[in-house]
Amino acid sequence: MTRTRTPARTGKRLTLVLALTATVAALTAGPATAGDGHAGKRETVCADDLAVRVTAPHGAWMGTLFRGQTFLVEEAGGDWVYGFAYGDINRRGWVQNGWFC
Repeated sequence: MTRTRTPARTGKRLTLVLALTATVAALTAGPATAGDGHAGKRETVCADDLAVRVTAPHGAWMGTLFRGQTFLVEEAGGDWVYGFAYGDINRRGWVQNGWFC
């Protein structure tokens, strides 16, 4: 004897599968977050754009690093890091910490 599925039973099963899939996705997927820079490490920029400052944090603007470009952190700690900005800038400066992959 072959068992046939009724539309109600199929709908309940589909609802259960969708609910479980959504739950697993919510538990495993988190927002993409950027991290702090570490001294001595060449970090990749995760921000869309990251201003490089010349003389000090909040100082004069020198240029902009873009997502995927790199920054060699020479001094880390706090809200700002000092180091070498690769790419179009190719100079030492300060960038806001917390925007590295």
